Amino acid sequence: MWSYIIPILTLIVGLVGGFFIGVFYLKRQLEAMQSNPEMLAKMAKQMGYNMNKQQINKAQQMMKNQKWK
Repeated sequence: MWSYIIPILTLIVGLVGGFFIGVFYLKRQLEAMQSNPEMLAKMAKQMGYNMNKQQINKAQQMMKNQKWK
């Protein structure tokens, strides 16, 4: 019986832990992009968008107004 419960329990704990670690990492990356326009431009380029300075400034302003709590 324990040979079924332990793997299922560890899978659930691993998924939950991985989710929270991923959310934490994503929040840190988004906060870093607020102050680094090169990082924001690089991410946009990877997604297929070419942003000029005005668009980057507008995106940074929108991110600063967003609450990351």
